[in-house]
Amino acid sequence: MKHHRKVLEFALPARRALKNITSDVEQVVRESGVQHGLVLVNAMHITASVFINDDEAGLHRDFERWLEKLAPEKPYDQYDHNGYEDNADAHLKRSVMGRETVVAITDGQLDFGPWEQIFYYEFDGKRTKRVLIKVIGE
Repeated sequence: MKHHRKVLEFALPARRALKNITSDVEQVVRESGVQHGLVLVNAMHITASVFINDDEAGLHRDFERWLEKLAPEKPYDQYDHNGYEDNADAHLKRSVMGRETVVAITDGQLDFGPWEQIFYYEFDGKRTKRVLIKVIGE
C-alpha cells in the first residue's frame, strides 16, 4: 500500500473566507501515484473546516448567512469562551461544518458525484492555517 502526505498552508485575508481546494487535492493525488484508495483532507485548526458541496456563489452566501445566524460573531461578550481571543463563534461554526472529508480515488481520480467540490472554510483568519492531505491506497 502506498501513502503520501502533504500540508497546504493558507493565509486568507479575511476573518471568514471560503476557498475551493479541489485542484490542490487533485494535484496531491497525482503526486501520490495512488490509483485506487482514499484521500483524507482535514483542517488542522479548530476554527476552520473542510467539507464537500457545490461551488455556487449563492450557496456560499447562504452558508455565511446561516452560520452567522447560528453563531453570530458579535457581540463578543455573549460567549463564555471569549477572553484571550474573540473567536468562540469560529469554534462553533467549525463544529457545524465539520473537520474533514474523505474521498474515494478511482483510476487516479477523485470519485465525485455531480457538482461535488472540496472547500476550505476559514472562520478566524488573517493568519496562516494548515490543511492536511493524506492519500492511501495502491
